[in-house]
Amino acid sequence: MVFLGRTYKISVLPGDGIGREVIPQAIRTLEIAEELIGGFTLKMHNFECGGEYYLRTKTELSDEGMRFTKTEADAILLGAIGAEDSDGNPVRLPDNNLAGYNVVIGLRMELDLYANVRPVKLFEGVPTPLAAEDIEIDMVIIRENTEGLYAPVRGHLSRGGSSEVAIDTRVITAKGSKRISEYAFDTSSSRNGAPVDGKKRVTCVDKSNLLAGCQLFRKSFDLVSNNYPHIEPDYAYVDAFAQWLIRKPEYYDVAVAPNAFGDIVTDIGAAIQGGLGVAPAGSIGDKHAVFEPVHGSAPKHYGKDIANPIASILATSMMLEWLGEKRNDDKCTKASEVIREGVTSVLREGSIRTYDLCKGKWQAIKPSTTTQVTDAIIQSMKDIADSR
Repeated sequence: MVFLGRTYKISVLPGDGIGREVIPQAIRTLEIAEELIGGFTLKMHNFECGGEYYLRTKTELSDEGMRFTKTEADAILLGAIGAEDSDGNPVRLPDNNLAGYNVVIGLRMELDLYANVRPVKLFEGVPTPLAAEDIEIDMVIIRENTEGLYAPVRGHLSRGGSSEVAIDTRVITAKGSKRISEYAFDTSSSRNGAPVDGKKRVTCVDKSNLLAGCQLFRKSFDLVSNNYPHIEPDYAYVDAFAQWLIRKPEYYDVAVAPNAFGDIVTDIGAAIQGGLGVAPAGSIGDKHAVFEPVHGSAPKHYGKDIANPIASILATSMMLEWLGEKRNDDKCTKASEVIREGVTSVLREGSIRTYDLCKGKWQAIKPSTTTQVTDAIIQSMKDIADSR
């Protein structure tokens, strides 16, 4: 008898633009990892969603798609959201949000995906804008994902048909601050520490010298840090942190921040790790999680087979790693590792890369297609599995 192991249902939401190209390529690597490692089964359930779907149907995701994603899926793989109409304008909802907003934010709030997790790792063979190209960058930036400045507490004051005042309310709670701090310390516990000194360190990124919400955030961070005596608590005001990310990124292990601040500094992180094309992310709660590339839908690049699939492929590795941890399934963990090792090998070798990585010492290399990069990663995965 062949033991098939556990079966996981994956809700696949490719979204718009290049999301519809890179997500299918990422699924190819998932299928190969499943085949190479064995002992588990992934069942993909694909649902159209986003702006392009809204243009055709006047809904952002079907009722069946939303029901399955929220109640049956073991994990969710999301592409990019954002479409353009025939005039080149962003497709928007009647409330002026981008079509697809209720998929991204709706899932985040309804599934309580409170931790946005952004690995910032500079792979060998990836160009960085930093002067010291041989610098080691390997950190995780975690931001609170359900409150802060992005909480849906906002509005306009209109008089005489003219909008005079726009109001955005920043919401910081003790509950939200405590649990995201705990998530950050738990993440550091499972890592090898900062590249510069090997210390497990969590940096609280805030503006507590001025803002009451940040003062509450830091107080909650301090209370949590007392429960992790083996991890060094560290502190940085967000403006200073932005410049230290560029000047001394090797110092950081894990950083935690309120929503809007975290959103901004993670894009600095993406820049120093080589760009959005190699930056994956997870929005994670206690029971559910969404994994996605950080980049947008880039409609002008859609259909050209030139988009970098690596962020989406690394997102699938994150997804398998999360499933392995949540379900205590070492097969998923091993599959996650073989995907990441395949990406690492192709980037290190250097001859197969999309146009966005043909910079610096790699500027003379002819850009590869989306499909060619995925083909190379899959072959590398097979080679790695054969060598074991």
